[in-house]
Amino acid sequence: MGRATASVQVPGLASEAEELWYDPVRWPAWIDGFAHVVELPDGWPAAGRLIWSSLPDGRGRVLETVTAYEPRAGQSLAVEDSRLRGTQRVAFAPAPDAVTVTLTLEYELKERTPLTPLVDVLFVRRAITASLRRTLDRFARERRGDVELEAVTSR
Repeated sequence: MGRATASVQVPGLASEAEELWYDPVRWPAWIDGFAHVVELPDGWPAAGRLIWSSLPDGRGRVLETVTAYEPRAGQSLAVEDSRLRGTQRVAFAPAPDAVTVTLTLEYELKERTPLTPLVDVLFVRRAITASLRRTLDRFARERRGDVELEAVTSR
């Protein structure tokens, strides 16, 4: 099973970062390859199965089923698309005046050949890690923008 991970530090409280992370209206601004929500269950982000579609040439239809959720700490999802299945975790770790957000995907490729382990190490894992990094970089930009807007509007 492959594993990819990325982290970023964002300003504010874990609850503020979490509020942004789980806001489906804002997802197109920062989730790499995200096009639109197909189905958002009642009880999200604590329970249910989310279905979303990617941009053309992306992951296609993505299924994410909540397997664990702890407010201000994180969420685990069983994820599946046309090419892989696995577990995605987001964790929020408070620090002074900031929060470290870590995104991890443990996955297995659906189509396997004798060369799959090599292809995974050389190409797939690198691409998934880059996608997680892009997602977190955009998320951090959104969060910083929220903090700047809050500072301006509170004057």
